[in-house]
Amino acid sequence: MFERAKAILVKEFKQIFRDSRMKTIIFVSPLIQIILFGYSANKDITYVPTAIYDRDNTAESREFLRKFTYSKYFVPEKYIFNDSQQDFVLNKGLVNTVIRIDRGFGRNLKANKEASIQLAFDGTDSNTAMIVMGYANTIISNYQGQILKAKADSEGILESIPSIDLRDRAWFNGNLVSRNYYLPGVICTIVTMMSLLLTAMAIVKEKEIGTMEQLTVSPLRPLELIIGKLLPFGIISLIQVILITTLGVIWFHIPLRGNIILLLFSAGIYLFTTLGIGLFISTISSTQQEANMTVFLIYLPTVLLSGFAYPISNMPQAIQWFTIFNPMRYFMVIIRSIFLKGVGIEVLWPQLLPLFIIGVTVITLSSLRFRKGLS
Repeated sequence: MFERAKAILVKEFKQIFRDSRMKTIIFVSPLIQIILFGYSANKDITYVPTAIYDRDNTAESREFLRKFTYSKYFVPEKYIFNDSQQDFVLNKGLVNTVIRIDRGFGRNLKANKEASIQLAFDGTDSNTAMIVMGYANTIISNYQGQILKAKADSEGILESIPSIDLRDRAWFNGNLVSRNYYLPGVICTIVTMMSLLLTAMAIVKEKEIGTMEQLTVSPLRPLELIIGKLLPFGIISLIQVILITTLGVIWFHIPLRGNIILLLFSAGIYLFTTLGIGLFISTISSTQQEANMTVFLIYLPTVLLSGFAYPISNMPQAIQWFTIFNPMRYFMVIIRSIFLKGVGIEVLWPQLLPLFIIGVTVITLSSLRFRKGLS
């Protein structure tokens, strides 16, 4: 049995490495993707193009604006002088934020009255708008605190004002770099896509060129054919995990605090599902184009419901129940926990167990369907 499966395995490796385009897809494409996604999958907002609309033009308004422009976030790109210009720069997307100070700002501050300002945000991207609002509120709160402290100091009542000393600490991702969170997820998505495509396309290719019929009339048993077909792509996918993980750690300095052996072990269990799904797609597809479209039809919902970009806890309850059957959901938690938290199997077993059950179920059902198709 193993000799015949080994022959198919060797044949698959020879066929893969004989095709220069296939070698590029397998080994070069994942590295290019991890570099592109590594730079693009970043929600840290460090540049906020800003327009200044100062109708007061006093020492107080200029001092207030300096608190914004001297920060590392708000960069003055435009200076506007009427309401129509404010609408124009926002509508055209020339700036993200408009800081407007109306007349009487400085006078009201001197008179200990309420001084109002307006910050107009581009709310097209709600996530960016919320982050920018948080930056602005922090700057305004600090400025207001300085005014109150200066006033209390001048009146000699500083010691009677209570204060709270807040000292925060972020665990696992001390500098709150979003890339450290997203890049392990990118590794998961790349491995998923490549293993699905390689498995589905390779088997369908046998159908198109007519060699599948030759394999069915050979002494090969269906199980031997399945092992010989799937094992090469499982090995290649694990090599891809090592390559893109190494690139992520060296190029992007993503911390890998956990055990690399546990990472590869978890990836191996996860590959049960992706290889099984690829095998299933090959049984319902007649052409490579059909298999390619089916892969993308399955891949996109799988990524969206995995917690890669959107927390599952924020999804509707019905969708949360549906994600229980999504294997990428569990592997996404596993890979991020190994990278950032450095936890072991004693913490990850609630994720590994359902992932193993789903993987074994999927590859078993797909293999049975494939064997039925052969017979």
